[in-house]
Amino acid sequence: MSKSDSAKQRLKNGEPIYNARELGLAKMLVLGFQHMFAMFGATVLVPALTGLSVSATLLFAGLGTLLFHLISKRKVPAFLGSSFAFLAGYGAIAPNGEKELLPYACLGVACAGIVYLILAALIKAFGINKVMKFFPPIVTGPIIVAIGLTLSVSAVNNCATNWLIAVIAILIIIICNIWGKGMIKILPIIIGVIGTTVIAVILMILFGSADSSGANIVIGGHDNLLLFSKAALDNIKNAPWVGLPFHKNETILYVIENPNSKLIIASIVTIVPIALATVVEHIGDISAISSTVGKNFIKDPGLHRTLTGDGLATTLASLFGAPANTTYGENTGVLTISKVYDPIVIRIAAVFAILFSFSPKIAACISAIPTPVIGGISLVLYGMISAVGVRNIVENKVDFNKTRNVIIAAIILVLSIGITYTEAAAIVFSIKKVTISLSGLAVGSLAGILLNAILPGKDFDFENTENGAEIELADAEEAEVLKKAEK
Repeated sequence: MSKSDSAKQRLKNGEPIYNARELGLAKMLVLGFQHMFAMFGATVLVPALTGLSVSATLLFAGLGTLLFHLISKRKVPAFLGSSFAFLAGYGAIAPNGEKELLPYACLGVACAGIVYLILAALIKAFGINKVMKFFPPIVTGPIIVAIGLTLSVSAVNNCATNWLIAVIAILIIIICNIWGKGMIKILPIIIGVIGTTVIAVILMILFGSADSSGANIVIGGHDNLLLFSKAALDNIKNAPWVGLPFHKNETILYVIENPNSKLIIASIVTIVPIALATVVEHIGDISAISSTVGKNFIKDPGLHRTLTGDGLATTLASLFGAPANTTYGENTGVLTISKVYDPIVIRIAAVFAILFSFSPKIAACISAIPTPVIGGISLVLYGMISAVGVRNIVENKVDFNKTRNVIIAAIILVLSIGITYTEAAAIVFSIKKVTISLSGLAVGSLAGILLNAILPGKDFDFENTENGAEIELADAEEAEVLKKAEK
């Protein structure tokens, strides 16, 4: 049996693929395109909310991902997209997306990236075990669950713009993933996006009309049946095919040429503390990817390497006027669905993002994907993230007969979700006139870590666990292929 036939047979049996080269170049490219689609909606939403450049965001999401893979020895199948955790920081420095203030906010985020490097150095110096004893499965599992649940509100809101289209997208994904064969089974996301968008175009031609605001095209004049944004369609017509992703006044050079000490200090003091929360999210994301793939990436290549990659990617992006980077849960969801775990597929997605950053026309086409389509896709992906968190708890046999474990999980979930859905969506406090905002996920994570450290009865030994069973390859030949691929 050829390697290609062997890979197809394993796909048919629902087994994971660790060497995507067995599938062939064409299939690898399509898989990479699927990962790019998965991250696109959330990644471009951050610049849309803050006023940063969409093209620069795509460029440094791609470059940051490649840098992360280089530093993590090309072992971790993670994509780095725009981080939502720093939205409060951008809002504090440039509340209305002022172009002259955003570079100062970016400077603060760049400094926050350095916090990752400091923690990575401490882990390298003192050992991973001394750090990871604060992050057992009873902490990381509920954090992963909370990551998916806190993201779910955006998915539901997007679906609510047109539940008909959203449900079609969800059904296509389910049908492809459950009853599909071969590549159809591992490409449900891209098939869902393209298929549902085509249906939306047909509905627009047959029944499309303007909504009450005149800004959108809806079905039969019903505002709750959104199809396309008129501005997005106009942007496709007007956007040039080729353009630079960023400009000088959007980068750190603007701060150097126009120094304002008060703004510099304010941005650093306000934004850098957010990194303490995003570090916890990073550990949760890496744990989720480890549980999904069946390999302990916190041990190998090591948390110090993944933190370094994430921190450097964030600092690099911020210096050129792009949002902070973070490991993306959407792509972890794609890994869970497709079962193709080879990091090269993620690197292909990164290259696509870089190429598209130089083409405003293509970026505009992808941005025009209907909001309910993105909502339906996200609904599935975010649910997958929470399911991975549950699996992380189950596989590590966390004992919920112990009251301490129940309390820790309960506090993490209630604080993370409850605070996120309050009116403020964060805990805000001031220290010496400096306002600090912590997201619900940050508060829940920090509370869980603290409780785990204080409460007696710890029953988890990181040093002697693999944090999820290693996947055994079918035979010695496949193991040798994987070994060569990793090199």
